[in-house]
Amino acid sequence: MRQLAVLLLAVLLGACGLKPMYAGGGSGAVAQGLAAVEVSAIEGKAGWLMRNALNDRLSAGGSAGARYRLDVRLDDRLEGLGLLSDDTIARERRTLRARYQLVDLASGEILLDATAGSDAGIDVVSSEYATIAAEQTALENLSREVADRIVTRIALRLRAER
Repeated sequence: MRQLAVLLLAVLLGACGLKPMYAGGGSGAVAQGLAAVEVSAIEGKAGWLMRNALNDRLSAGGSAGARYRLDVRLDDRLEGLGLLSDDTIARERRTLRARYQLVDLASGEILLDATAGSDAGIDVVSSEYATIAAEQTALENLSREVADRIVTRIALRLRAER
């Protein structure tokens, strides 16, 4: 009975229209499409972190000739949230937002124009060094999170194109 249920579930799952995004592994269409994305230079320290995170994720499928260009503009904000009775900030929020466009290099057509973002809370402690280190770590983590979101969205777009 259990085997019949598993078999029935497998048949139903196959009929639902779901397709693996990375079918074929590194030689699959989506992985090759991601490897063909060239990331433009992005301004500032946050831009350097973001570009590295994007290149790490996009080049995982190997290297291919550039067919697409990814243009990214970042908005990195750090704002104080909690005030103590002596008017010192107790908590900060770092927000990283990216507006990005995927451009087909052959035609110049914008294939994808979207935004992605994330934020992180930071405790402000008595040690200025610890607070600066926490702000930097938050920026590094946010860069990776936003890069993951961008690459996922690009992969979905490239899969739809095929």
